[in-house]
Amino acid sequence: MGRYAAQVERHLVALYESSSEKDRRRYAAVEAEKLGHGGLEYGATLFGCDADTVRRGQHDVAELPADEAAGRVRKKNGGPKESRHS
Repeated sequence: MGRYAAQVERHLVALYESSSEKDRRRYAAVEAEKLGHGGLEYGATLFGCDADTVRRGQHDVAELPADEAAGRVRKKNGGPKESRHS
């Protein structure tokens, strides 16, 4: 397993720290998965969290429901008619 470049690590940590607790553990889990062997420990160290937090995130990600909005794209100028100007 390799390491990310220092600038990438800073960006990853900034994104992690700007997220909610639930999203943090899910994000750490996805990064750990991307890195493969050793990724869980590296991610836990990088993000300053416990390895069990990353494992919980892995469970969370595996249990995510299907996106009910998948395939739906909001049309341009598709807001309520009363908010549009003629």
